[in-house]
Amino acid sequence: MKERIIGLVKVYGFFVLLFVLQKPVFLFCYRSLYADCAWTDWFRVMRHGLPLDFSLAGYLSAIPALLLLLSAWSLARGVRCVWNGYFLLVSLLLAILFVVNLGLYHFWGFPLDSTPLFYFFSSPVDALASITLWQIAGGVVAIAGYAFIAYKLLGWLLNPMWKRLKIPYRRGSVSGVMLLAAGLLFIPIRGGFTAATMNTGTAYFSTNLRLNHAAVNPAFSLMESLFKQKNFAQQYRFLTKEEADGQMQQLLDPEVKADSSEENRLPPLQDTLFTTARPNVLFIILEGFSSHLMTTLGGTPNVAVQLDSLTAEGILFTHFYANSFRTDRGLVSILSGYPAQPTTSLMKYPHKTQSLPSIAGTLRRAGYRTGYYYGGDANFTNMRSYLMASGFESIVCDADFPISERLSKWGAHDEFVFRRLLNDLHEEAQSGDTLTPPFFRVLQTSSSHEPFEVPYRRLSSNRLNAFAYTDSVVGDFIRRFRRLPQWKQTVVVLVPDHLGSYPEHISNFTDERYRIPLLLIGGAVASGRHAQQLEPYGSQQDIAATLLAQLRLSHAAFTFSKDMLNPDAPHFAFFTVPDAFGMITADNRLIYDCTSGTVVLDEGTHKGANLLPGQAYLQKLYDDIASR
Repeated sequence: MKERIIGLVKVYGFFVLLFVLQKPVFLFCYRSLYADCAWTDWFRVMRHGLPLDFSLAGYLSAIPALLLLLSAWSLARGVRCVWNGYFLLVSLLLAILFVVNLGLYHFWGFPLDSTPLFYFFSSPVDALASITLWQIAGGVVAIAGYAFIAYKLLGWLLNPMWKRLKIPYRRGSVSGVMLLAAGLLFIPIRGGFTAATMNTGTAYFSTNLRLNHAAVNPAFSLMESLFKQKNFAQQYRFLTKEEADGQMQQLLDPEVKADSSEENRLPPLQDTLFTTARPNVLFIILEGFSSHLMTTLGGTPNVAVQLDSLTAEGILFTHFYANSFRTDRGLVSILSGYPAQPTTSLMKYPHKTQSLPSIAGTLRRAGYRTGYYYGGDANFTNMRSYLMASGFESIVCDADFPISERLSKWGAHDEFVFRRLLNDLHEEAQSGDTLTPPFFRVLQTSSSHEPFEVPYRRLSSNRLNAFAYTDSVVGDFIRRFRRLPQWKQTVVVLVPDHLGSYPEHISNFTDERYRIPLLLIGGAVASGRHAQQLEPYGSQQDIAATLLAQLRLSHAAFTFSKDMLNPDAPHFAFFTVPDAFGMITADNRLIYDCTSGTVVLDEGTHKGANLLPGQAYLQKLYDDIASR
């Protein structure tokens, strides 16, 4: 039994070590790209890549574990042949993937995924057209050398074990132990016991995307993308290209049409909200909140009492909608001005999200400091990779809170996250670092998510009480923030990520499923704007253009975002759920079920008016995803 367990440990350890050593080789081969990086960054790359290495080593060790279990019943030559054949195949596959990733990174700029396979099988000649025969020959030699060394080292490490193996007296006990050992591999494969499963975003740790790419295990990246691969360019083909382009032109913001990229080319600001040109900006993204929780918007009374009270001092958008029904989709809509999709979550494709525009990236280039606060696991659904690529310089997440404060299934409760942000603001105030440069921070709440277990009791319903808890924490934070000098220079944007669990059992095919508040408050909000309700129709992807227009920064790169305060911009809300979309305007509320090809909601004075525009919008969205 001892020999078999040691053998499995050797197999697992060998793969982990092999993957770790690949990283400095990659960094050395691309040393010109990493010339500005410190030598300590090389160690950071290896350290942050370990979770993916552990996971892939677990996958690759599963078959050896089962073969060692089988060896307790038979040491026939066939078992040994399968053992040797498996390691020969794995050595060759790992060699191919490492060398291909090494060769393609210069062209692609992101870790190996299924994209090269798609191009190769679509047109092998075109895919290889830019590669010389010498490069192909060099690649073949490198693959052969890598595979030969890996296979020989495995043989040197494991062959002596096979010679010492014998059929044990208690085969059942040995089999049980080996089966348990094989089961334990599930822990590194999954990435532990948290809500987040292992994904490439786990390796992201730096605002330098190239360092993140070096940390990613290329074999893991390919495996992940193969399971998620979709041909976006072939989905939702409602109209001809010309028809879709024509409809889309009517849905674009004037600045996007003009492609303004210089501040001095921006059109005159028609509606000023802020008292200063460069205020601090704080986004508070409220988990699962909706208009149905606010009396101000006709919702259930006595729940979000703090939000209701804050409307008396801010700007409330009353016809505002979520883009989707999940957090990962909502975050991309809010922070990148990019609509959610009905068939996927773009956050799961790091090489696509890194090409998206972002509020954080735009503000960083304008001199802002950026930071993100979240009490949960930042690796969930590749969130970390998205946030890093978006331009956030720091991310505070569950690992940054003591265990005593991580009392929720999702990590630290909202009160501790707000406390952390408030402490950071206090430190800046004490150091005198309150005016320049300005900051852009985002705080994402999580306590109003199921299972609704919060350290608070005001309402009998656990569901509504959880919302009331987060609402109370927000109110307390705002009261404390007012006492700090930064308040006068800050705009606070409160917006939910999506409608969550209230009302219960609400249909996906009603526009009420997507109605959420958008509230702007803060000392930098113009005094004449207090208690003002604005009625333009919009959805989460429109926050980017609206905010950047107020800051006199171009939003031309945000193709799908529009300035809700510009009377020349189209005013509509757009949202998606699995295989359906909705488009809402003042004269038509329409939802279209793409599976059945039918309109399931069509109300207003101009019924059917939003069908073709909505189809064109979704079609052009998927064209854009396919091009990234």
